[in-house]
Amino acid sequence: MKNYTFNVHGMHCNSCVILIESKIGSLPEVKEAKSNLKNHSLEVTADFGDLGKAGVAEILTRTVKENGYAISLEEETTEKSWSEFKIAGPVAILFVGLFVLLQKLGIVHLIGGGNVTYGTALLVGIVASLSTCMAVVGGLVLSMSATFAKEGDKIKPQIIFHAGRIISFFVLGGVIGAIGSAFTLSSTSAFLLGILVAIIMLILGINLLDVFPWAKKLQPSMPKFISRRALGVSKLNHTLTPFLAGIATFFLPCGFTQSMQVYTLTTGGFLKGGLTMLSFAAGTLPVLVLISFSSLSIKSSNKSGVFFKSAGLVVIIFALLNLINALAVIGLIPPLFNF
Repeated sequence: MKNYTFNVHGMHCNSCVILIESKIGSLPEVKEAKSNLKNHSLEVTADFGDLGKAGVAEILTRTVKENGYAISLEEETTEKSWSEFKIAGPVAILFVGLFVLLQKLGIVHLIGGGNVTYGTALLVGIVASLSTCMAVVGGLVLSMSATFAKEGDKIKPQIIFHAGRIISFFVLGGVIGAIGSAFTLSSTSAFLLGILVAIIMLILGINLLDVFPWAKKLQPSMPKFISRRALGVSKLNHTLTPFLAGIATFFLPCGFTQSMQVYTLTTGGFLKGGLTMLSFAAGTLPVLVLISFSSLSIKSSNKSGVFFKSAGLVVIIFALLNLINALAVIGLIPPLFNF
């Protein structure tokens, strides 16, 4: 066994850490793999015989290439493309303007500290499915697809996976809603949870901009041991594996999912909590289905920088508007907007 240290290209969040460690750690030559988001490094304890370090890096890269990562001896050099904000800024403002219009019409309700409608949860799900923090879910889909493709069964497992995901988000979301109602959250508790959701969304938005590396350390995630167990389900070769993998996605480290889970505590009941998480899962469904049956990869597109910056600005604007309105509701600051 030898100890190797490599650089990882393409890491964005804690989802990337879990996915890379799982994929690399599954190789028969590897005893242990540990990734670090702070410095984009990968430490591997493995036995690759007399193969040189460059050759080992090439093997490891082949293992994670389909997920958008590369293992290298060289540090990743990234340019902060501030020029992309020239396009991302106007796009974000137009999107927020459209959203405010829809809120005025009563179709959605994300701004103002009020209740999040099912339409809003759906839109948050769409944004989440297109973000880098859903990489681990896409990786689980691809891993499971490879497992069952070897047996010539490609379509049925995918259908079962997505069915399991939709059903589990409704049921587990309902459980969270019921727990929240059992504790009869006070208005102060509901306010604090709303502030927490806004802060989580703000951190997610800053990370999507991909210009402030320090923000990655602030992004919350599920404990690693839970995420690893959830991701490990996809490696089982059993009839129930796709369904269990769909359930496991509820526990994977996606900040958008966790922010919706926190909000669901305030919904006050099983049905409303279940429908909120169901709407969120439905929003993520189109992109995950495309990942299942195609080689879709927004991250590898030459327009990905503009897209992620636009999405990041939208999320940041929503988070700030909600923080301002929530503080105005309890009288800490005067009302600034009337949404």
